[in-house]
Amino acid sequence: MKNILAADIGGTNSRFAHFKYDRNGELSLVESEWIETETSSSFSHLLELLAQSGFSKPLADYDVTVLAVAGPVVEGVYSNPPNIQWDIDTSNSARDFGIKRCFLINDFAAQAYACRSPIIESARQVVDGTIDSTATLAVIGAGTGLGMAALTPDGSGGFVAMPSEGGHGTFPFETPKEFEFMQFILNELSVPYVEAEFVVSGRGLSIIHQFLTGERLSPAEVGAGLSPDSKTLAWAACFFGRICRNFALQVLARGGVYIAGGVAAKLPALVTHTEFASQFYNSKTMRATLEQIPVFLNTNEESGLWGAALRAAQALRHNS
Repeated sequence: MKNILAADIGGTNSRFAHFKYDRNGELSLVESEWIETETSSSFSHLLELLAQSGFSKPLADYDVTVLAVAGPVVEGVYSNPPNIQWDIDTSNSARDFGIKRCFLINDFAAQAYACRSPIIESARQVVDGTIDSTATLAVIGAGTGLGMAALTPDGSGGFVAMPSEGGHGTFPFETPKEFEFMQFILNELSVPYVEAEFVVSGRGLSIIHQFLTGERLSPAEVGAGLSPDSKTLAWAACFFGRICRNFALQVLARGGVYIAGGVAAKLPALVTHTEFASQFYNSKTMRATLEQIPVFLNTNEESGLWGAALRAAQALRHNS
């Protein structure tokens, strides 16, 4: 029996979990702990808060630790996350933190691994299609920002995650009214271009509503006031569907598109609205392909932990 420490470190919450990995290759969750990320002044301080929480094991007692972080990862050991006030350097994890074997991965790489973990059985299918288990899958999630990643089989029973910072790419506006919205965002945020996550995220929900109604509300306030016939909801669902379509085509996600928690977990109408599917299928040349790709909504807020644990289990298998 091996012990795995999995972490999912985001701009809002940092989640930690202790997993057991048995001789039959089965993962089981022992316990988890959530800490508000902004309460820590550094990564070291975050680990101190974890120790003070009464979490079960000292860091040195885990056979493998996988840390998933909401930002690009350099050489598997360093990340300076855009929505966190401090960086993470695991190049000397044993010396600095008492962690004997550590992997640092992007948080959406972890979400991608989660799509082939037991936790995904509870995901809700929102667009029809058929999974090709031998093909690449795409995972996308809107929360504080917009995360994306892909996962492809490695040919030996495991998987390779391909992280992406596509959420910081340019959003694809299409109509004259949408171009007005684009200019509104440029003026409102004083940015050189409109990143996709400015539109498809919690902040995006607020700015769409502000453009359409003139009201400045928080994402939670916007979500609470939406009705099925709301124009804000229709626009947000349309934009979410478009982003999912584009990413599905970019990685040819015949293994499925998985929407990870965040805004969609709190507001499922974003992906069940007719505008979502309409935009997802909206391609003159690739509609037949898109109609074969299923889309799922994963509302489990600890799925990133399961993905990190699956990555750790894969490392243990390769080392055995």
